[in-house]
Amino acid sequence: MNPNFARLREFVTAFGALVAARPSEADLLREGEPLLAGLVSVDDWLPAEYAQPDPARYTQYLLHADSEQRFSIVSFVWGPGQSTPIHDHTVWGIIGLLRGAEYSQPYRLAPGDRPIVQGPAKLLEPGQVEVVSPTVGDVHQVRNAFDDRASISIHVYGANIGGVRRSVYLPEGGRKSFVSGYSNAVLPNIWSLNA
Repeated sequence: MNPNFARLREFVTAFGALVAARPSEADLLREGEPLLAGLVSVDDWLPAEYAQPDPARYTQYLLHADSEQRFSIVSFVWGPGQSTPIHDHTVWGIIGLLRGAEYSQPYRLAPGDRPIVQGPAKLLEPGQVEVVSPTVGDVHQVRNAFDDRASISIHVYGANIGGVRRSVYLPEGGRKSFVSGYSNAVLPNIWSLNA
């Protein structure tokens, strides 16, 4: 079955219009959450090549990058039992679960950049959405809720996230800088009206 690119194209257009209106971050997150929830509530649009797990580590596939780098959309594919290190984003983000399930464990930073668990892990299931940002909580660790199958989440970030310098936080304290990049070299052609 061919992916329903119209669904992703409509999301990109609606989200671009939201960003172009220049709302406050709080309004953007509030208005962006239902847009992403609508996208991840139906699983007929993500091409198979952007849903492939890597047995060694989670993958981050770029689906769309705004031409002004105001936002980017990526699919994160978690193989069985895979997780991220404790990390930050430095920009706002909206995360929606498309397939499977994942846990997001929030942290706060103690002196020396030592991460401290901040409340219980949040379970995201298909169609559910959460937000991150330096103003509402930006440090977390994410893991696939399943040990026997992949999970996929769709993330919208307030920058070209693959090029943003971010940090991983060590359990004993301290941080290491990183730039994530992307797992793919080719973008899906969501703009063909034949798709």
